[in-house]
Amino acid sequence: MSKRGQIQKHLATLKDIGGIMGAMKNISLMETHKLARFLAHQHRVLASIEGTATDFLAHHPEIGYRSESATPGIVVAIGSQRGFCGDFNESLAQALRDHWRQTAGSPSDVLVVGRRLAAKLGREPRITATFDGPSVAEEVPPVLQRLMDALGELQPRVGEHGLLTISVYAHREGESQVGARSLLPAPNPGQVVPRFAYPPQLTLAAPKFFAELARHYLWAQMHDVFFGSLMAENRRRLQHMEGAMQRMEENADELQRKYNLLRQEEITEEIEVIMLSNEALQRSRQTAKVRKI
Repeated sequence: MSKRGQIQKHLATLKDIGGIMGAMKNISLMETHKLARFLAHQHRVLASIEGTATDFLAHHPEIGYRSESATPGIVVAIGSQRGFCGDFNESLAQALRDHWRQTAGSPSDVLVVGRRLAAKLGREPRITATFDGPSVAEEVPPVLQRLMDALGELQPRVGEHGLLTISVYAHREGESQVGARSLLPAPNPGQVVPRFAYPPQLTLAAPKFFAELARHYLWAQMHDVFFGSLMAENRRRLQHMEGAMQRMEENADELQRKYNLLRQEEITEEIEVIMLSNEALQRSRQTAKVRKI
């Protein structure tokens, strides 16, 4: 195959790759619009639960979490299931390694979500379990259910009345740095002025009500974390795709210039051959005329 043919084949390959990347970019763009709606709803749910907890604890301060009964923390790290998202997983892995250096000797369990992040961390002994992560918003509930089941299996370690502390390492929309986000114990508002003169009327015992409220709070927080992580992942993927597509277009333009240059050289050679052939034909005719004379 000629060099021009190789360049033409390479250009066709780049065009096919560009079409695939464009489709992936559009999918990520649609996913960010969908996740923006989900996150807005989830923020309202969290605000409602936190407001309820504040009103409740204002009249029952004795029921709030006691951090002194907490056990060594459980860390949940949420990475990506798919690639093409830049340093999304590498920055998470580095944040976890920094956490392990700072808490050396302190026992803890680490639950890793996302195949790509698990591959980055390798066979770290402190990793208790790994889970496939969600690729789209609709996959969050089943993944979250498996994670909550794993957290429930860790509860017997601290006893019925013990308190698990759960922190999450995940990307958040609008934040460039990865940091720990504490989910349990739930924030205790401390001493607040009650908004209502009388305590809320409950159909459950106050401790039971607060335990159920904390469970709903953790469930809502987890949804918020997963949706936020997916949003950040798709934002990174969009940036990564745009940069890759720009570089690919630059390479395609350069190849197209080389292709045009080679084609011009071939055309020039063809013209030269035609001109030389014409000159040879003219000389041949003149020679034939001379011989006739």
